Amino acid sequence: MKKRLLALLLCAVMALSLAACGGGDNPPADSGSASGSGDGSGDSGSAASGRVYWLNFKPESDGVLQEIAQTYTEKTGVPVQVVTAASGTYNPTLISEMDKSTPPTLFVIGNQNGVKDWKDYAMDLSGTAIANELNTDAYNLYDETGKLVSIGYCYECYGIIVNPDLVKAAGHSMDEIKNFDGLKAVVEDIHARAGELGFDAFTSCDMDGSSSWRFTGHMANLEYYYEQEGQTWTECPATITGKYLDNFKNLYDLCINNSLTSPKELATGGHDASEEFRSGKAAFQIQGSWEYEGLKDQVPNATMIPYYCGVPGEEKAGLNCGTENCWAINAKVSAEDQQATMDFMVWCVTDPDASRKLVDTFGVMPYKQAAESTNGFLAAADAYTADGCYVMNWATNFQPNVDDYRAALVAALNQYNADQSAANWEQVRTAFVDGWAVQYQNAKG
Repeated sequence: MKKRLLALLLCAVMALSLAACGGGDNPPADSGSASGSGDGSGDSGSAASGRVYWLNFKPESDGVLQEIAQTYTEKTGVPVQVVTAASGTYNPTLISEMDKSTPPTLFVIGNQNGVKDWKDYAMDLSGTAIANELNTDAYNLYDETGKLVSIGYCYECYGIIVNPDLVKAAGHSMDEIKNFDGLKAVVEDIHARAGELGFDAFTSCDMDGSSSWRFTGHMANLEYYYEQEGQTWTECPATITGKYLDNFKNLYDLCINNSLTSPKELATGGHDASEEFRSGKAAFQIQGSWEYEGLKDQVPNATMIPYYCGVPGEEKAGLNCGTENCWAINAKVSAEDQQATMDFMVWCVTDPDASRKLVDTFGVMPYKQAAESTNGFLAAADAYTADGCYVMNWATNFQPNVDDYRAALVAALNQYNADQSAANWEQVRTAFVDGWAVQYQNAKG
């Protein structure tokens, strides 16, 4: 076990980040544990057995998860610990924690690369109590033998968040934004008049570890999605062509050249794009549905639009919908800890109060008895689908050797940001396309 963990750790030394959704930089924070009685089901009449240790993937949800852990322990006597990995550090944190005497019992395996690395540490969830609570299997991950390695505990959407009130204040209408040409016209006009208007078009597009995933993970998905040409990938392809990389460039250029921060200042980061949007300093932000709870009070009319990028027919594009948030139970811990973890998971998705709190922070949970979503961005995703628009699946989940691949892409984009020459864009193309083939071979070992 330690040899495999050491190998994984060495691979992660140079990693910038797993594409962690959310932008917090919270250090790991343990919840308190308590002794008492209970069996993990909310019945306090029997003795508590086992423990739960959830290594959390979503920094922005840490506060809610600490509350959930405390409540469950008070109700059942089962000690529940939540440790939250700082944004962009989940892989190395998981490697480190798994090598301890009391490793996580509940952790995240969110993509096929994770399945490859961690399948031996994952209990088969087929036919279990938590799997039976699902209302869809669309977000489940399996290994090559058919073992159910991990199951989605929430799904999300991402695209371009918009403040319609600022668009209107600039003399425009959301009806103008139905494709890239419409988006470009509105964005460039707002940026050109930023001094007069008192706000800019896009929030800062930082390329440090806390923000770069918005572009090298999420926005990159538009190229992968369209490159599928309607044939949805079921496994990582050995190569990609970059056929739609110019469309990625269309949107990327629009963002970095019409924002609050000069492209030359993006490499070091330090800007809070979420706060810029919440405080009305910009009308557009590249982000996802996990932002909704944090901005709904300050920007109540906020909505989300697709990645318009100049692809023919994109007037029928919808949002990018999927997840990297998939629960796995540690196959290496005791049977008592596995059962305690299973009981806790079932309670999370069936208890009305617990599921309400979790849905409010996660956006939506794909379980039959979970509370209904109140997330406006997910509602926007549903509205696009209801209107006959296509859903952009998360093809980005197939990025090979994700940390190394994205690190090379960040380096190339930073070089381009500093000098937007054709030669420097070719370096981006090399990192994007040739880098995929290289990392695919590296991943194969």
